[in-house]
Amino acid sequence: MGEEKGPLKSAVELAMERLRKKDEEAGVTSRALSDQDKAAIAEVRNYYEAKLAQEDVLHQSKLRTVFDPAERDVLAGQFRRERERLTSERDAKIEKIRRGEQSG
Repeated sequence: MGEEKGPLKSAVELAMERLRKKDEEAGVTSRALSDQDKAAIAEVRNYYEAKLAQEDVLHQSKLRTVFDPAERDVLAGQFRRERERLTSERDAKIEKIRRGEQSG
């Protein structure tokens, strides 16, 4: 059979290797996160997790009082948009911290 050059790699490891090579070719650099960065990311995640939970509770509360299907659809759309906004905001803040652009 073929020569083995060490332990076999999982599909995830192979994919990560390819992504790292692709990033290197594109000139993207990565930096290790400091403990302060990790703490800031955890704080952002906790904050937005709480905001999302709050939105969920408010949405469920509103649904209990509305019986018209059209109105429920409107509420569902509003809830979906608010979740997407909060998730996008969270991800942007985390990415900013990862890039080292954290302010304050």
